[in-house]
Amino acid sequence: MFDNLGRKLQDVARSISGQGAITEKNVVDALRDVRLALLEADVHFKVVKDFVARTREKAMGADVLRGLTPGQQFIKLVHDELVEVMGGQAASFDLDRDKINVVILLGLQGSGKTTFSAKLARRLAEQKWKPMLVACDIYRPAAVQQLKTVGAQVNVPVFEMGTGSPVVKIAREALDYARRESRDVVIIDTAGRLHIDEMKMDELVDLRDAMKPRFTFLVADAMTGQDAVNSAGAFHESVGIDGVCLTKMDGDARGGAALSIKEVTGRPIFFAGMGERLEDLEVFHPDRMAQRILGMGDVLTLVEKAQESFDLEQAEEMRRKIRKESFTFEDFLAQMKQVRKMGSFSKLMKFIPGMSQMMDGVDEDEMNREVGHTEAIIHSMTVEERQHPAVLNGSRKVRIAKGSGTDVAMVNKLLKDFEIARKMMKQMMGGGMGGMMGALSGTGGGGEGKRPMMAGGHGPGKGKSKKKKKKKSR
Repeated sequence: MFDNLGRKLQDVARSISGQGAITEKNVVDALRDVRLALLEADVHFKVVKDFVARTREKAMGADVLRGLTPGQQFIKLVHDELVEVMGGQAASFDLDRDKINVVILLGLQGSGKTTFSAKLARRLAEQKWKPMLVACDIYRPAAVQQLKTVGAQVNVPVFEMGTGSPVVKIAREALDYARRESRDVVIIDTAGRLHIDEMKMDELVDLRDAMKPRFTFLVADAMTGQDAVNSAGAFHESVGIDGVCLTKMDGDARGGAALSIKEVTGRPIFFAGMGERLEDLEVFHPDRMAQRILGMGDVLTLVEKAQESFDLEQAEEMRRKIRKESFTFEDFLAQMKQVRKMGSFSKLMKFIPGMSQMMDGVDEDEMNREVGHTEAIIHSMTVEERQHPAVLNGSRKVRIAKGSGTDVAMVNKLLKDFEIARKMMKQMMGGGMGGMMGALSGTGGGGEGKRPMMAGGHGPGKGKSKKKKKKKSR
């Protein structure tokens, strides 16, 4: 979402990096470009105005760290201001273990409330809560069935009374059900409104007054930009919300909603939906988001994803093997499957500092095909060959290439890159997830430089050469 804005802000920083010091002139010139970049990203004009004014004041004051280059100083100033604009720190989603916590979800039609409710329930269930979903959208056709479907996918019960009962009655009956079944989080999915001007808020106000929720969230589509900001303000004024949860943050939008909501409405962003999968939900951390925007990566979130997806005992065993240089193709294949649980490779690469720009323009489908080639090559090996690659002679390589639908050159390249990756992983060991990090960020052989090693031994951005090889293998 923030790729375009991030590139422009980094370009601005580079424009002053070669100058001797930060001066009023180069700050004014740089901030003019920053202002345009933020406006193009659909950030609210008042937020842009205040952002530029505060950054200029800090640049001209004593807040700049000594010993940094002008470019570094400027990036630090912009980073700190981005963090403040988005709320400073992650909003606290604190629930009470000794009572039933009610969470009401509001929003416009199409904002993704129903899917978000399942994502939140899944997250809570993983944290040992006992959530349940409540179908209070009695107007949209098939809304109840949709909630039941996503509820079943995350193994969370759904309470529904069809579409004939008033919303408040359904919610009260659901609360009684939660008491009987010892459920401690009740997530209420309400009906979406078509337009802000047409919203009838009385029903939502009555629901809020009857249920006395722990949290009332607006679920907003980040792709709608300033419409998301406007709807947040309207809902807060009419009903009162505790915060905003943004969906479709992985989309190709300009990102202005995320940078404007807190400043305009005074309500923080709690969660961000980062993909279509029900596990693609993140706590919104302003500092981490600022790092992503500026191309600094987000290692903390990457490690958290790894901890959620990896079997810790298996990861520790991998680490032991890497240190002893007994890491085999079988281990590599198992590790690739674990990494795949975390999401797409291109998205994961952007969490690693310095990789964001390298992944620009990389075709996700092409990358997945390369991963498929790697898996096919390894699957075509015998157990002995996976464990002892040194036995692979010419005839064995020909057999593997035929069995995997590739060619001998691709097999040789994978063998070479596997050795390089194995050495790099050993060098990068330093924690329980070190092996995984090495596998993700290991650079390819053959002089590929800083390009991340991809399946089949190809670095991203090699589209033409890959097409030629693919024609050969066909």
